[in-house]
Amino acid sequence: MIRDARPDDAEAIASIYNYYVVHTPVTFEEEPVTASQMAVRIDDVVSTSLPWIVLEQDSIVVGYAYATKWKARSAYRFSVESTVYLAQDAIGQGLGTYLYQALIDRLRSLDINTVVGGITLPNPASVALHEKIGMRKVAQFERIGYKFSVWRDVGYWQMWLK
Repeated sequence: MIRDARPDDAEAIASIYNYYVVHTPVTFEEEPVTASQMAVRIDDVVSTSLPWIVLEQDSIVVGYAYATKWKARSAYRFSVESTVYLAQDAIGQGLGTYLYQALIDRLRSLDINTVVGGITLPNPASVALHEKIGMRKVAQFERIGYKFSVWRDVGYWQMWLK
């Protein structure tokens, strides 16, 4: 079941996210996030009228997705950056595609024109997910982030919704 995120989801969302923070380079965040910090992030997104959704299985949050404004200037108001994370035991079941498509459907209903997804490279699974839902690679910044004592590249995938 996919539904809008609620404040009481913050702990489950932080738990999912913190695995990636601590164990992977896919997020450039380097310190775990508390549930209260995550609740503020959820509220920040929702207060801009953009979606933050969760995927539940057996009443347990196993993934989440949201969109944030791409840039602050008004000319970018129809463009967003997407984020999708799954719990480790939910990977490989097609749930990422299901969740991402639900986010895209929400964005279409909001009159969003462009969705951009940033991917720390290499990350074949994330690249495959973005391309499966119809995004195409449009940019790559080399050595833009430094995590776990390694310089990391970030690629950007884009999809037009209109």
